[in-house]
Amino acid sequence: MRMTSKTRLWCFAVHLAALAWIPLAGHAEELHARLDLSGQNSTGHAPAAVLWMTPVSDTKPAPPPPGHFVLAQKNRKFVPHLLVIPQGSIVDFPNEDPFFHNVFSLFNGKRFDLGLYEAGKSKRVVFSREGISYIFCNIHPEMSAVVLSLDTPYYAIADHTGAFRVDNLPPGEYAVHVWVEGWTQGSLDELIRHVRLGPGLPNSITIDAKMLRREPSSHTNKFGNPYEKQPTSPY
Repeated sequence: MRMTSKTRLWCFAVHLAALAWIPLAGHAEELHARLDLSGQNSTGHAPAAVLWMTPVSDTKPAPPPPGHFVLAQKNRKFVPHLLVIPQGSIVDFPNEDPFFHNVFSLFNGKRFDLGLYEAGKSKRVVFSREGISYIFCNIHPEMSAVVLSLDTPYYAIADHTGAFRVDNLPPGEYAVHVWVEGWTQGSLDELIRHVRLGPGLPNSITIDAKMLRREPSSHTNKFGNPYEKQPTSPY
């Protein structure tokens, strides 16, 4: 049966109405989040913090490709102090000081011990699993760094006010995770929450972290013993 011009026009109108209910291709959302550490922080600056998001569905986003990063040892510090990397990335640990260092991590992220190595040398680690790695030097207790290895492209590092912004999020439901330096993993797990993002939905949240519990400020050496006093160290 041949369609009349009137029938074709009606079909076209129905098609346009149906398209109005389909999200535009490439449509993306953003999330604005803020840490509320009222009463916990007397310095006026928020501690180092990272927020990352994982979709609550069977469909996971393509993980970001592994990269190659550097965590230098310089002036008895790790530079940078905080490093966020895609899972599977390589991190080089060059010794840029004129004395020995001994880099290790014995925590739940990537466990490794690079041993003692001299100025000008470098060693590397592949962060093959997702997790948080706390990095120390077995000689200098004041040295510390944190490496977060993530398998999601949706993350942000907090600014000095404790604010985050994550862009290019497909509409949907997400689990929101937060790491804050100096606070226990158990209390951080209690901050995990779910948000739904989409046209017309709120895209701003406040994370109530006032009741977080702090980690002990000191740490042991790689053998689980207290550090020797600095004057006895030849380095």
